[in-house]
Formats: sequence, C-alpha cells, structure tokens
Amino acid sequence: MPRIELRSYCFLDSMQPQFASFQASIAQGYLPVSGQAALFVEVAPGMEIQRLLDVACKATAVMPGTLQVERAFGMMEIHHTSVGEVRQAGAAVLEAIGVKEKDRVKPRITTSTLVRNVTNYHSMLINRSRHGEMLLGGQTLYILEVEPAAYVHLAANEAEKASRVNLIELRGVGAFGRLFLGGDEADVVVAAEAAEAALKGEA
Repeated sequence: MPRIELRSYCFLDSMQPQFASFQASIAQGYLPVSGQAALFVEVAPGMEIQRLLDVACKATAVMPGTLQVERAFGMMEIHHTSVGEVRQAGAAVLEAIGVKEKDRVKPRITTSTLVRNVTNYHSMLINRSRHGEMLLGGQTLYILEVEPAAYVHLAANEAEKASRVNLIELRGVGAFGRLFLGGDEADVVVAAEAAEAALKGEA
C-alpha cells in the first residue's frame, strides 16, 4: 500500500447558506443544506480517496457529496446534520491513513487580491465562468488562492459567516484552491479578513 499524504483536513461546523447552495450546485452525490457540518479531505496519491470514502461511509451515517480525483490529488466531501457523525467519520479516515489531524499539510496563501470598482467588462468575464452569484460593475472583487486546494472551502464558509458578501466562484480541487467574492467594498474587506484569518488559524 502506498504512503498516503494528508494534504487537507478541513472541518466545517455549520455550512452557511450561500456556501451550502454552491456546493449543492456542483455536488455529484447527496446535496448538502445550510447548517449541516461538513468535512473535506484531500490526499495524495489521488486514487486513495476512493478507499477513504468507503471507510467514512461504512463507519458512520455521513452523506458523500463530492468525490474527485485530479492528477495527483483526490478530494472528498462528506456532510451530516450531526456534527458528531462528521467528526467520527473523520476519525475513521485518519485511523485508516495512520496519521493525526496535526499531520496535515498546513495551508499557504499564494494570492490575496482586492480589485475595487470593477469595470463592467471585467465583471462580464468573471460571470461567464462563475457558478455562484453575479459580480456587478462598480463592486469590489476579492480573489484568494491557497494550497492545498481544499482549504479554500474553510475560507469561503468563514467569509460568509463574517460578512454579507456574495460568493461568486469557488474551486477547491487541484494544485490550488481559488475563491472569488464580490459585493460592496466594506463587506468584501471584512470577508477577506475573515477568510485569511481562518487559514492562518490552521497553519
């Protein structure tokens, strides 16, 4: 059996409304709803995530929402209304890998950018590839990039907890996780601070 690297272990105590709706729009499995707890696990080699999802589902009543393998990394998302079920599933996954939560790769912010007073043409380009809310001309855009990728889910959820910001786009699989938030400047600044504070708290 190959050595498994725990790249991300990202627990969310309560998915926020926009975040949960966004995840539901891209989920392959059971759709999450606001208020549920969730766990995102990312490993290398990527295909090992198949076995780990099996472990989580057999050990508890969690519902799998996402299972993806992209090149070297595999990521899964599981959720449940019971925080305890999600925690227990995570413990079973860690035991199967033979590691502790503290052994995960720590998040590193690679990009943090605020674009104020976005032009109409710029917002149109963003909107053509987004899965969430619309970005309007004149609003502020925040772009966050982090590695490992799955930590971007924590950043997005904590940003929404802290501010009335709009979730534009979220990409949490691959080498880097990317988050796009938009709205009034004051709201976006608060959201950006909360997102980065959450990631620094995991480092």
